[in-house]
Amino acid sequence: MSQSSLQPVVPATASLRAAAAAGGQYLVFTLGGEVFAIDILQIREIIEFGELTEVPMTPPTVRGVINLRGAVVPVIDLAARFGRERIRSGRRSCIVIVEVGGEAGTQTLGVMVDGVSEVIDIAAADIEPAPSFGARIRTDFIAGMARREGRFVILLEVGRVFSIDELAGIGALAGAAEH
Repeated sequence: MSQSSLQPVVPATASLRAAAAAGGQYLVFTLGGEVFAIDILQIREIIEFGELTEVPMTPPTVRGVINLRGAVVPVIDLAARFGRERIRSGRRSCIVIVEVGGEAGTQTLGVMVDGVSEVIDIAAADIEPAPSFGARIRTDFIAGMARREGRFVILLEVGRVFSIDELAGIGALAGAAEH
């Protein structure tokens, strides 16, 4: 996908949840045997998992950084972000490059996942609200749940999962804990 085809990323708000409820195209991927999806408009590209440069004193959610055409891009371990065991890289592991909007502008992040499946269209009628309990991730991370081939696909609220302010706060806490 070329960068010129991307549209601006909207900060996490109720409008994102409304957009998810309206349906659209989503990139489907797996993480620990579960199926998740991200709105395709927030994805810049998908790259093969390769060498990461580890950065000392970063939180466990940050696996390191990569050089993406001259830009330093932090790579977030999505499983660790969800409070699970870190991803063990395999032959299908990849990094999904997303753009996240925040108060300071747009940040490019790499998201480490077990594997990418496909891009699918999800109709608004197939999207249900996030559950108030029972999910193994924070409910504010979920934009909705979509039925797909007899299973649920968890639609992620990218602006919340990768909140720049929250990730920076985690990093500050981790750095303070080491001193």
